[in-house]
Amino acid sequence: MGSSIRPIVLGIIRRGTALLVFEGRDGDDVFYRPLGGGIEFGEHAEEALKREFREELDAEIEVGERLGVLENVFTWRGQAGHEIAFLHRAEFVDPGFYANDEMKILDDPATARWVDVHDFRDGGKILYPRGLTGLLLPE
Repeated sequence: MGSSIRPIVLGIIRRGTALLVFEGRDGDDVFYRPLGGGIEFGEHAEEALKREFREELDAEIEVGERLGVLENVFTWRGQAGHEIAFLHRAEFVDPGFYANDEMKILDDPATARWVDVHDFRDGGKILYPRGLTGLLLPE
């Protein structure tokens, strides 16, 4: 991870009360995060989000409003990390993606799945970046 701040963009895609996330692990700890990834130099966040969804799910998305920006300072696998996360509403262009309960992420061994936001609000599951659950509360 190093000593630099990494800009990322994450897509907030909903199916009813469920949020599309991938499940990650750090040792015995399980966490969830919306799909997305790094913003490359010269790339706008919206463009990066579309690129990430093509790379991760071979899916086209429409990017909506920016819900907020969160700063995330964390430790992952023993390494310090620091991210600035742009959070955008997004929707699949192909409605067939909403029918899939799970989707294999193409460039990672992880799987994307729908998780009810109440699981995060109630503390039963951990959602990153920290503060995202608060942005989802009004919905």
